[in-house]
Amino acid sequence: MNILLHVKRFTGNYTEKDKKIIRAVRNIVGAAPLNIELYKLAMKHTSIAKINEKGFKESNERLEYLGDAILGAVVAEYLFKKYPYKGEGFLTEIRSRIVNRESLNRLANRIGLSQLVEFDGKKKSKATHKSLFGDAMEAFIGAVYLDKGFPFCKRFIIRKLILQHYDLQEIIRNTNNFKSTIIEWCQKYNKKIDFNVMEEIGAKHKKQFKVKLSIDDVDVSEGFGLSKKKAEQDAARKACEQLGVI
Repeated sequence: MNILLHVKRFTGNYTEKDKKIIRAVRNIVGAAPLNIELYKLAMKHTSIAKINEKGFKESNERLEYLGDAILGAVVAEYLFKKYPYKGEGFLTEIRSRIVNRESLNRLANRIGLSQLVEFDGKKKSKATHKSLFGDAMEAFIGAVYLDKGFPFCKRFIIRKLILQHYDLQEIIRNTNNFKSTIIEWCQKYNKKIDFNVMEEIGAKHKKQFKVKLSIDDVDVSEGFGLSKKKAEQDAARKACEQLGVI
């Protein structure tokens, strides 16, 4: 890009909203945005999305999809290299603790991203839409990837997010795989255990799952989560507590 055009781009007439996003991006990633429209779109929840002239609803959902894939891959590689002698189960569990919606919601709040998200309060509220900020966090990562390229985005995720906001040793210490615990308990006492998905609520990529756990065909607990795995873990945790396994 011609340097004069580049300078003009950042000294042009920006709205106060644009300037706020530019400052936020610079503070969060360590560099000003090249394409501010990507970040504006990343902060636009589907509840306020409008249909454009091409008939497409403009929201952060596509960027969220992209950011989810980028984040998952970067975290997976980082853990793979950091823990060369750990098994697949350990790596999967730690990655899940980093990239799950609850974790990303907290991260979005810590870095100030939650203050930028636009949504219709009449349709969704911060309290009722629990994945609002986590979704925006993934969309923001998607925007960084498209705006700055993969090498920059990878450094941003590792240096600015993982290293600054996650204590991996604490995550490892506090990781409880309740499903494995209850399965091992059932095997020890020769009991049959089943996890059954009873209900799926919501859009395809934002479903809420309800899982029932039964032991020897007796219903023991129900679990809920934004994925089947999380719902199973929730049900397993409740079963462990009821049976005094933990």
